[in-house]
Amino acid sequence: MKKLSNVNIDNIQALPSPNDYNQQISITDETVSLVSEGRKTLNNILNGSDDRFLIIAGPCSIHDIEAGTEYAKKLKQLSDELSSKIVIVMRVYFEKPRTTVGWKGMIYDPDLNGSFNIESGLLKARSFLKNVSDLGVLCATEFVDPITPQYIADFVSWAAIGARTAESQTHRQMASGLSMPVGFKNGTGGSIQLAVDAIVSSSSKHGFLGVDSNGNASMVLTKGNPNSHLVLRGGSSGPNYDSKSVEMSIKLLQKANVNNHLIIDCSHANSGKDYRNEPKVFESVFQQRLKGNSKIIGVMLESHINAGSQDHDEANPDKLDYGVSITDSCLGWTETEQLLKDAYSRL
Repeated sequence: MKKLSNVNIDNIQALPSPNDYNQQISITDETVSLVSEGRKTLNNILNGSDDRFLIIAGPCSIHDIEAGTEYAKKLKQLSDELSSKIVIVMRVYFEKPRTTVGWKGMIYDPDLNGSFNIESGLLKARSFLKNVSDLGVLCATEFVDPITPQYIADFVSWAAIGARTAESQTHRQMASGLSMPVGFKNGTGGSIQLAVDAIVSSSSKHGFLGVDSNGNASMVLTKGNPNSHLVLRGGSSGPNYDSKSVEMSIKLLQKANVNNHLIIDCSHANSGKDYRNEPKVFESVFQQRLKGNSKIIGVMLESHINAGSQDHDEANPDKLDYGVSITDSCLGWTETEQLLKDAYSRL
Protein backbone atom coordinates (compact mmCIF):
# COMPACT_ATOMS: atom_id res chain seq x y z
CA MET A 1 0.00 0.00 0.00
CA LYS A 2 1.27 3.46 -0.89
CA LYS A 3 2.06 5.84 1.92
CA LEU A 4 -0.30 8.84 2.06
CA SER A 5 0.85 10.71 5.17
CA ASN A 6 4.20 12.31 6.10
CA VAL A 7 5.63 11.68 2.63
CA ASN A 8 7.94 14.67 2.93
CA ILE A 9 8.51 14.48 6.69
CA ASP A 10 11.94 13.35 7.84
CA ASN A 11 11.28 13.26 11.58
CA ILE A 12 8.73 14.33 14.20
CA GLN A 13 9.81 14.83 17.81
CA ALA A 14 7.53 15.59 20.74
CA LEU A 15 8.40 18.78 22.62
CA PRO A 16 7.88 19.56 26.30
CA SER A 17 4.66 21.47 26.89
CA PRO A 18 4.56 25.22 27.53
CA ASN A 19 3.79 24.41 31.17
CA ASP A 20 6.95 22.31 31.38
CA TYR A 21 9.04 25.26 30.24
CA ASN A 22 7.12 27.67 32.46
CA GLN A 23 7.88 25.52 35.50
CA GLN A 24 11.53 25.15 34.56
CA ILE A 25 11.95 28.89 33.95
CA SER A 26 9.31 30.52 36.10
CA ILE A 27 8.35 34.17 36.04
CA THR A 28 8.82 36.07 39.30
CA ASP A 29 6.25 38.32 40.96
CA GLU A 30 8.52 41.28 40.21
CA THR A 31 8.58 40.46 36.50
CA VAL A 32 4.81 39.93 36.44
CA SER A 33 4.49 43.50 37.76
CA LEU A 34 7.11 44.78 35.30
CA VAL A 35 5.37 43.27 32.26
CA SER A 36 1.88 44.20 33.45
CA GLU A 37 2.87 47.81 34.06
CA GLY A 38 4.87 47.86 30.82
CA ARG A 39 1.87 46.75 28.79
CA LYS A 40 -0.29 49.31 30.57
CA THR A 41 2.22 52.05 29.76
CA LEU A 42 2.35 51.08 26.09
CA ASN A 43 -1.44 50.97 25.89
CA ASN A 44 -1.56 54.45 27.41
CA ILE A 45 0.93 55.70 24.82
CA LEU A 46 -1.25 54.13 22.13
CA ASN A 47 -4.39 55.86 23.35
CA GLY A 48 -2.66 59.20 23.87
CA SER A 49 -2.91 59.40 27.65
CA ASP A 50 0.88 59.05 28.04
CA ASP A 51 2.76 61.48 25.79
CA ARG A 52 6.21 59.99 26.20
CA PHE A 53 8.00 58.91 23.03
CA LEU A 54 8.31 55.16 22.50
CA ILE A 55 11.54 53.65 21.21
CA ILE A 56 11.78 49.93 20.45
CA ALA A 57 15.49 49.28 19.96
CA GLY A 58 17.70 46.24 19.82
CA PRO A 59 19.42 43.67 17.63
CA CYS A 60 17.72 42.48 14.46
CA SER A 61 17.87 39.04 16.09
CA ILE A 62 19.34 37.47 19.20
CA HIS A 63 21.99 34.88 18.36
CA ASP A 64 24.49 35.34 21.20
CA ILE A 65 23.23 35.33 24.81
CA GLU A 66 26.32 37.10 26.16
CA ALA A 67 26.19 39.96 23.66
CA GLY A 68 22.42 40.26 24.01
CA THR A 69 22.75 40.53 27.78
CA GLU A 70 25.44 43.19 27.51
CA TYR A 71 23.18 45.17 25.19
CA ALA A 72 20.26 44.82 27.62
CA LYS A 73 22.38 46.17 30.49
CA LYS A 74 23.40 49.18 28.42
CA LEU A 75 19.80 49.78 27.39
CA LYS A 76 18.58 49.55 30.99
CA GLN A 77 20.97 52.26 32.10
CA LEU A 78 19.93 54.51 29.22
CA SER A 79 16.24 53.77 29.78
CA ASP A 80 16.46 54.86 33.42
CA GLU A 81 18.24 58.05 32.39
CA LEU A 82 15.63 59.04 29.78
CA SER A 83 12.45 57.64 31.34
CA SER A 84 10.78 60.98 32.07
CA LYS A 85 10.34 61.66 28.34
CA ILE A 86 11.10 58.39 26.53
CA VAL A 87 9.92 54.81 27.08
CA ILE A 88 12.43 52.25 25.84
CA VAL A 89 11.59 48.64 25.00
CA MET A 90 14.23 46.15 23.89
CA ARG A 91 13.83 44.37 20.60
CA VAL A 92 14.27 40.67 21.52
CA TYR A 93 13.64 38.68 18.33
CA PHE A 94 14.01 34.89 18.26
CA GLU A 95 12.07 34.14 15.06
CA LYS A 96 13.03 35.45 11.63
CA PRO A 97 10.63 35.16 8.69
CA ARG A 98 12.73 34.62 5.58
CA THR A 99 11.97 35.74 2.03
CA THR A 100 13.50 32.48 0.79
CA VAL A 101 15.83 30.57 3.12
CA GLY A 102 18.34 31.42 5.84
CA TRP A 103 18.84 31.25 9.60
CA LYS A 104 15.36 31.41 11.11
CA GLY A 105 16.32 32.49 14.60
CA MET A 106 17.39 31.19 17.98
CA ILE A 107 14.19 29.26 18.65
CA TYR A 108 14.66 27.18 15.50
CA ASP A 109 18.45 26.86 15.35
CA PRO A 110 20.09 27.98 18.60
CA ASP A 111 23.40 26.31 17.74
CA LEU A 112 23.68 28.15 14.40
CA ASN A 113 24.60 24.92 12.64
CA GLY A 114 21.40 23.80 10.94
CA SER A 115 20.62 21.19 13.60
CA PHE A 116 17.18 22.68 14.40
CA ASN A 117 17.37 21.94 18.11
CA ILE A 118 14.02 23.60 18.79
CA GLU A 119 13.67 22.10 22.27
CA SER A 120 16.87 23.85 23.30
CA GLY A 121 15.96 26.99 21.34
CA LEU A 122 12.70 27.48 23.24
CA LEU A 123 14.54 27.01 26.52
CA LYS A 124 17.26 29.50 25.58
CA ALA A 125 14.69 32.04 24.39
CA ARG A 126 12.65 31.83 27.57
CA SER A 127 15.78 31.95 29.72
CA PHE A 128 17.06 35.04 27.91
CA LEU A 129 13.71 36.81 28.28
CA LYS A 130 13.78 36.05 31.99
CA ASN A 131 17.30 37.43 32.37
CA VAL A 132 16.48 40.62 30.47
CA SER A 133 13.26 41.08 32.43
CA ASP A 134 15.10 40.54 35.72
CA LEU A 135 17.24 43.54 34.73
CA GLY A 136 14.03 45.59 34.56
CA VAL A 137 13.97 45.89 30.76
CA LEU A 138 10.71 45.60 28.81
CA CYS A 139 10.82 43.13 25.91
CA ALA A 140 9.39 43.25 22.38
CA THR A 141 9.36 40.37 19.90
CA GLU A 142 7.87 39.20 16.62
CA PHE A 143 5.71 36.10 16.69
CA VAL A 144 6.10 34.01 13.54
CA ASP A 145 4.85 30.58 14.57
CA PRO A 146 1.40 30.71 16.23
CA ILE A 147 2.48 28.14 18.84
CA THR A 148 5.43 30.22 20.08
CA PRO A 149 3.42 32.64 22.29
CA GLN A 150 2.39 29.79 24.59
CA TYR A 151 6.07 29.32 25.43
CA ILE A 152 7.32 32.90 25.90
CA ALA A 153 4.51 35.49 25.72
CA ASP A 154 4.32 36.05 29.49
CA PHE A 155 7.63 37.95 29.30
CA VAL A 156 6.62 40.09 26.29
CA SER A 157 5.27 43.66 26.59
CA TRP A 158 4.91 44.42 22.86
CA ALA A 159 4.62 42.13 19.86
CA ALA A 160 4.97 42.58 16.11
CA ILE A 161 3.39 40.82 13.18
CA GLY A 162 5.84 41.27 10.32
CA ALA A 163 5.39 42.42 6.75
CA ARG A 164 5.48 38.86 5.41
CA THR A 165 2.76 37.58 7.75
CA ALA A 166 0.46 40.58 8.28
CA GLU A 167 -1.88 39.37 5.53
CA SER A 168 -2.08 35.87 7.01
CA GLN A 169 -5.38 34.93 8.63
CA THR A 170 -3.49 32.64 11.00
CA HIS A 171 -1.45 35.55 12.36
CA ARG A 172 -4.39 37.93 12.55
CA GLN A 173 -6.28 35.33 14.58
CA MET A 174 -3.28 34.80 16.85
CA ALA A 175 -2.92 38.54 17.43
CA SER A 176 -6.58 38.80 18.39
CA GLY A 177 -5.85 36.67 21.45
CA LEU A 178 -2.47 38.05 22.52
CA SER A 179 -2.36 39.82 25.87
CA MET A 180 -0.04 42.64 24.82
CA PRO A 181 -0.34 45.45 22.23
CA VAL A 182 0.47 44.20 18.72
CA GLY A 183 1.96 46.24 15.89
CA PHE A 184 1.18 45.17 12.32
CA LYS A 185 3.73 46.15 9.70
CA ASN A 186 2.65 47.21 6.23
CA GLY A 187 3.21 44.61 3.50
CA THR A 188 6.55 44.02 1.80
CA GLY A 189 5.16 45.68 -1.32
CA GLY A 190 4.32 48.77 0.74
CA SER A 191 0.57 48.26 1.12
CA ILE A 192 -0.72 50.11 4.17
CA GLN A 193 -4.30 48.99 3.57
CA LEU A 194 -3.12 45.40 4.11
CA ALA A 195 -2.00 46.29 7.65
CA VAL A 196 -5.14 48.32 8.33
CA ASP A 197 -7.22 45.30 7.35
CA ALA A 198 -5.11 43.19 9.72
CA ILE A 199 -5.81 45.61 12.57
CA VAL A 200 -9.55 45.45 11.89
CA SER A 201 -9.38 41.65 11.83
CA SER A 202 -7.27 41.25 14.97
CA SER A 203 -9.52 43.66 16.88
CA SER A 204 -12.38 41.22 16.35
CA LYS A 205 -13.30 37.90 17.97
CA HIS A 206 -11.99 34.71 16.38
CA GLY A 207 -12.16 30.97 16.80
CA PHE A 208 -9.31 28.79 15.55
CA LEU A 209 -7.14 25.74 16.12
CA GLY A 210 -4.31 26.15 18.60
CA VAL A 211 -2.57 24.53 21.54
CA ASP A 212 -3.15 25.02 25.25
CA SER A 213 -0.53 25.33 27.99
CA ASN A 214 -0.36 21.55 28.24
CA GLY A 215 0.47 21.27 24.54
CA ASN A 216 -2.90 19.79 23.62
CA ALA A 217 -4.54 20.62 20.30
CA SER A 218 -7.38 22.95 21.24
CA MET A 219 -10.17 25.17 20.04
CA VAL A 220 -9.23 28.76 20.88
CA LEU A 221 -11.88 31.49 21.16
CA THR A 222 -10.58 35.06 21.46
CA LYS A 223 -12.06 38.38 22.55
CA GLY A 224 -10.18 40.51 20.01
CA ASN A 225 -7.16 42.72 20.72
CA PRO A 226 -8.15 46.38 21.24
CA ASN A 227 -4.52 47.50 21.13
CA SER A 228 -3.55 46.46 17.61
CA HIS A 229 -1.85 49.26 15.68
CA LEU A 230 0.16 50.16 12.58
CA VAL A 231 3.92 50.07 12.04
CA LEU A 232 5.23 51.73 8.87
CA ARG A 233 8.38 50.02 7.55
CA GLY A 234 8.46 50.96 3.87
CA GLY A 235 8.23 48.45 1.04
CA SER A 236 9.40 47.61 -2.45
CA SER A 237 7.46 50.68 -3.60
CA GLY A 238 9.73 52.86 -1.45
CA PRO A 239 9.91 54.34 2.05
CA ASN A 240 6.81 55.58 3.88
CA TYR A 241 8.14 57.59 6.80
CA ASP A 242 7.57 60.98 5.11
CA SER A 243 4.79 63.27 6.33
CA LYS A 244 2.61 62.62 3.27
CA SER A 245 2.71 58.84 3.78
CA VAL A 246 2.07 59.26 7.49
CA GLU A 247 -0.95 61.49 6.88
CA MET A 248 -2.37 59.03 4.34
CA SER A 249 -1.89 56.20 6.83
CA ILE A 250 -3.71 58.08 9.57
CA LYS A 251 -6.65 58.71 7.23
CA LEU A 252 -6.85 55.00 6.35
CA LEU A 253 -6.86 54.11 10.05
CA GLN A 254 -9.54 56.69 10.80
CA LYS A 255 -11.67 55.44 7.92
CA ALA A 256 -11.45 51.91 9.32
CA ASN A 257 -12.39 53.21 12.78
CA VAL A 258 -9.33 51.70 14.48
CA ASN A 259 -6.49 53.16 16.55
CA ASN A 260 -4.90 55.90 14.46
CA HIS A 261 -1.65 56.19 16.39
CA LEU A 262 1.34 54.58 14.70
CA ILE A 263 4.98 53.59 15.01
CA ILE A 264 7.60 54.07 12.31
CA ASP A 265 10.35 51.54 11.68
CA CYS A 266 13.59 53.37 10.89
CA SER A 267 15.13 50.25 9.37
CA HIS A 268 14.12 47.78 6.65
CA ALA A 269 12.73 49.41 3.49
CA ASN A 270 12.55 52.82 5.19
CA SER A 271 16.34 52.82 5.45
CA GLY A 272 16.90 51.13 2.11
CA LYS A 273 18.19 48.20 4.19
CA ASP A 274 21.27 50.26 5.08
CA TYR A 275 21.75 50.80 8.82
CA ARG A 276 23.68 54.01 8.14
CA ASN A 277 20.40 55.59 7.01
CA GLU A 278 18.56 54.88 10.26
CA PRO A 279 19.59 58.18 11.92
CA LYS A 280 18.32 60.13 8.89
CA VAL A 281 14.96 58.36 9.04
CA PHE A 282 14.81 58.85 12.80
CA GLU A 283 15.45 62.58 12.45
CA SER A 284 12.74 63.00 9.82
CA VAL A 285 10.21 61.15 11.97
CA PHE A 286 11.27 62.96 15.12
CA GLN A 287 10.87 66.34 13.41
CA GLN A 288 7.29 65.41 12.49
CA ARG A 289 6.63 64.61 16.12
CA LEU A 290 8.22 67.84 17.34
CA LYS A 291 6.09 69.81 14.88
CA GLY A 292 2.95 68.48 16.53
CA ASN A 293 2.08 65.14 14.94
CA SER A 294 1.20 63.30 18.15
CA LYS A 295 -0.19 60.38 16.12
CA ILE A 296 3.43 59.26 15.71
CA ILE A 297 3.96 57.61 19.07
CA GLY A 298 7.38 56.11 18.49
CA VAL A 299 10.00 54.43 16.34
CA MET A 300 11.79 51.13 15.90
CA LEU A 301 15.58 50.90 15.57
CA GLU A 302 17.80 47.95 14.71
CA SER A 303 20.77 48.40 17.00
CA HIS A 304 23.53 46.22 18.42
CA ILE A 305 26.76 46.61 20.36
CA ASN A 306 28.77 46.97 17.17
CA ALA A 307 27.62 48.34 13.83
CA GLY A 308 26.93 46.44 10.64
CA SER A 309 26.31 42.75 10.06
CA GLN A 310 28.21 39.56 9.30
CA ASP A 311 27.61 36.28 7.52
CA HIS A 312 27.69 33.09 9.52
CA ASP A 313 28.87 29.68 8.40
CA GLU A 314 26.93 26.67 9.71
CA ALA A 315 30.14 24.65 9.50
CA ASN A 316 31.93 27.16 11.77
CA PRO A 317 29.27 28.76 13.98
CA ASP A 318 31.82 29.87 16.60
CA LYS A 319 33.78 32.03 14.17
CA LEU A 320 31.76 35.20 14.63
CA ASP A 321 32.65 38.74 15.64
CA TYR A 322 31.23 39.66 19.04
CA GLY A 323 28.22 41.95 19.19
CA VAL A 324 27.61 42.06 15.43
CA SER A 325 24.30 41.02 13.86
CA ILE A 326 24.10 37.88 11.72
CA THR A 327 20.85 39.02 10.11
CA ASP A 328 20.04 42.65 9.20
CA SER A 329 22.74 45.26 9.71
CA CYS A 330 22.39 47.37 12.85
CA LEU A 331 23.49 50.69 14.28
CA GLY A 332 26.28 50.43 16.83
CA TRP A 333 25.64 51.20 20.50
CA THR A 334 27.60 54.47 20.59
CA GLU A 335 25.51 56.00 17.79
CA THR A 336 22.29 54.59 19.26
CA GLU A 337 22.99 56.14 22.65
CA GLN A 338 23.87 59.49 21.08
CA LEU A 339 20.70 59.44 18.95
CA LEU A 340 18.42 58.78 21.91
CA LYS A 341 20.09 61.27 24.23
CA ASP A 342 19.85 63.95 21.57
CA ALA A 343 16.15 63.20 21.10
CA TYR A 344 15.59 63.42 24.84
CA SER A 345 17.22 66.85 24.99
CA ARG A 346 14.78 68.18 22.38
CA LEU A 347 11.55 66.83 23.84
